[in-house]
Amino acid sequence: MLTPKRTKYRKQFRPKTKEGLAILGSKISFGDYGLKSKESGNVSSRQIEAARKAITHFIKRGGRIWIRIFPDRPITKKPPETRMGGGKGDLHEYVAPVHTGKIMFEMSGVPENIAREALRLASHKLPVKSIFVKKGEIIV
Repeated sequence: MLTPKRTKYRKQFRPKTKEGLAILGSKISFGDYGLKSKESGNVSSRQIEAARKAITHFIKRGGRIWIRIFPDRPITKKPPETRMGGGKGDLHEYVAPVHTGKIMFEMSGVPENIAREALRLASHKLPVKSIFVKKGEIIV
C-alpha cells in the first residue's frame, strides 16, 4: 500500500473540508484516457490499491497506468470502547484528499473500450463518484 516514506510530524490536524474544483491535476497529462472525480472526498491507500489491481487485472498487464493521487494525509482513530481523553488516537491510515474534477488514474496503450471498462471497474472500488474521460475532452 502507498504511504509516505517519512513525514515531519506523525499526526496532523484534520483540515476543514474544502468543497470546490481541483485546479491542479484536472487535465490528462500522461495517458490517453482517465478517471475523473465528480465529487470531493478522501480516498484511502487501500482503495487506491484495489482500483489499481482491478485495472491491471482487466487489461491483463497491457498498456500503461499512472496513479495521479498519493495518500499523504494521516488519519488517526481511537480504539473502540475507550473513554474520552488520553490524547489523540493512533495512526489508522493514510488518505489522499480528492477534489471535484481531479484526474485520479490515467492509462494508455489499450483500445478505448477496454480502457473504459477497466476504469469503470476501478471506479466501483473508490468512495467518490467518477467518470471516464479522453484526452482533449473538457468535462468538469
